[in-house]
Amino acid sequence: MARYRPYDYKQLMMVPVSLEGQLVPGTLEYAIHHVVEERLDLSMFDERYCNDETGRKAIDPRVLIKIVLFGYSRGLISSRSLERACGENIIFMALSCGQKPDHSTIATFVSSIDPVVV
Repeated sequence: MARYRPYDYKQLMMVPVSLEGQLVPGTLEYAIHHVVEERLDLSMFDERYCNDETGRKAIDPRVLIKIVLFGYSRGLISSRSLERACGENIIFMALSCGQKPDHSTIATFVSSIDPVVV
C-alpha cells in the first residue's frame, strides 16, 4: 500500500523575505532599481501631485516607473496584469516595496507620461 506524507492547508507559515535581497546585482530588476533611484531626475512628477495638505498620499512615481519598466520587459503590458504581479511576484513586490498600486493608478500614470519629455 502506498504511503504519503501528510499535508495540511490550514497550517500557518511565516516566511521572512528581504525585499532588498531580491534585487540581486547583475540582474535586470537591479539595473532598473538602480537607474530609477540613482540616475533619473523625476522632479517633473512633483508638480502633478497637489496633495500636500489634503487628499490621500500618492504612490511614488519611482515605484510606478520600476513596475512598468520591469513589467514591460516581461511582456506584462496591461495595468491589471501589473497590479496582479505586485501581489503575486516577489520581484515586483521588491521593486514596489510591498505596495500594491491599483490598476487604475498604473494606467493613469502610464497615460500621463508625455512621450516628448521622455
